[in-house]
Amino acid sequence: MNLKINWDALGITASLACAIHCALLPLFLTSLPLFGVNIIENLGFEYLMIGIAFVVGAYSLYHGHQKHHHSWLPLVLFSTGILCLLAKMQWHEWRNWFLVPAVACIVTAHFINFRLCRVHDHAHADDCDH
Repeated sequence: MNLKINWDALGITASLACAIHCALLPLFLTSLPLFGVNIIENLGFEYLMIGIAFVVGAYSLYHGHQKHHHSWLPLVLFSTGILCLLAKMQWHEWRNWFLVPAVACIVTAHFINFRLCRVHDHAHADDCDH
C-alpha cells in the first residue's frame, strides 16, 4: 500500500494549530503556571512550532512549484508569513499585529498551492497524489 501525504493539508493544519496555540490557549489555560507548566510564553515551544510550520510548508510549496504549477505566488506568501512569525517573536509588544497576517499568509499560500497543483496537469511526477 502506497501512502501519500497531502503536504498542503498538513501545512494548513500546522498553521492553524499554531494560530490556535497563539490565540486561544491563553484564554483557556491560564491556570497552567500554577502547576509549573508554561507553554504560553515558552520560547522553545514557539520556535518549535515555527520550525514545524516552516519545514512542512517549505517542502509542500517546493514540491508544488517544481513539479506542478511553477508559480512563485505561494512561495512569496509563505515567506511573508514565516517572516511575520519571526517578527512576532522579536517584537513581543506587536505580536498580535504580526500573528494575524502571518497565519493568513501561510494558510493562503497552502490553499493557493493546493488549487494550482490541481489545475495544472503538466509536469507530473510519480510522487504526485492526484
